[in-house]
Amino acid sequence: MHRRTFMAVMAALAASATIKPAMAEGKGTVYYMVPTLLDEFQTGSVSALEMFLKQVGYEMKTLNADNKTEAQQSQMNDTIALKPAAIILAAVDFNALKPSIEAARAAGIPVVEFDRQITSTMSDFTSVAGTVEIGHIAADETQKLLTAKNGSVKGKVLQVLGDPGDPYTLDIQKGFEEKMKAFPDVTIISKPAMQWEASNAGTIVADAIVANPDIDLIFSHAAHLSVAAVASLEAAGKKPGDVMMMSSNGAPVGLDLIRKGWLNVEVEQPLYAQAAAVAMFMDKIVNKQEIKAGEYDVLGLKSTVTIEAWGPNIKIPGAAINKDNVDNPSFWGNLKPPTDTVKSVE
Repeated sequence: MHRRTFMAVMAALAASATIKPAMAEGKGTVYYMVPTLLDEFQTGSVSALEMFLKQVGYEMKTLNADNKTEAQQSQMNDTIALKPAAIILAAVDFNALKPSIEAARAAGIPVVEFDRQITSTMSDFTSVAGTVEIGHIAADETQKLLTAKNGSVKGKVLQVLGDPGDPYTLDIQKGFEEKMKAFPDVTIISKPAMQWEASNAGTIVADAIVANPDIDLIFSHAAHLSVAAVASLEAAGKKPGDVMMMSSNGAPVGLDLIRKGWLNVEVEQPLYAQAAAVAMFMDKIVNKQEIKAGEYDVLGLKSTVTIEAWGPNIKIPGAAINKDNVDNPSFWGNLKPPTDTVKSVE
């Protein structure tokens, strides 16, 4: 993470770290339960949600769980007592937070799931990237890379997942592996980096390249995991290009690794659009109005709302980033927030 970006976000959070009663300002206060601030997607989500919610009249306060389930459960309980306009939740553990979601909704507080889809109980709205589709894009890119290197779709892939309690990584794995099933000459070795810790990913890669020196491609489910993977490769005497690499969230560090020649592809998770979608529908969410299924334009991306068993769900597409398009300012990893102003859905 760029230190300047991180420090700016941390300073903003420190100023609002103490839970205070929701202020009757504008349309009300929305609390965002961020799981961690260890990676730039999470820090970026704070500033993006705050910016877009302000555009539609809401104040936002953020509480960081530091990847601790118990801390997030406690924060949810404290926030329910404040009766905010709504709660946005990116859950540390999607099973453990189910009772908290149900308690909030029983108290009349709408709950929005952001980034981390929870299907085991009802929520008022869910905004996610097309994570299975991200896996599909990653599989397409893998096929191209292996063909370019080995003459056909064959070889060995190390897949470094995030935490297995996070449906984001499980859905990417599902999409990736279901599309790679058509290529029996590809061996996929999958290992989870518990708690999304970069150090865990570094250890996985260090051990894997000793046990499997013929690995062709390392696919990490987040760019900060690729940073640790690069460190392990360098420690083993590898240089950019010796092992192909790919990540799947589009963070600044991932784009930097593309520019440095380490990373071949970064499959972007559309952070800005995910945050904008929450703001677009917040009036309907807070006022408990019907959210209709259909196609919606979110910052120029064709996005789909479906009504699922767990409630209204918007899915937003991602894109593949490589050395040819890495400087495109529309990618959130270039840290150039969109100038578009979102409006509430009528």
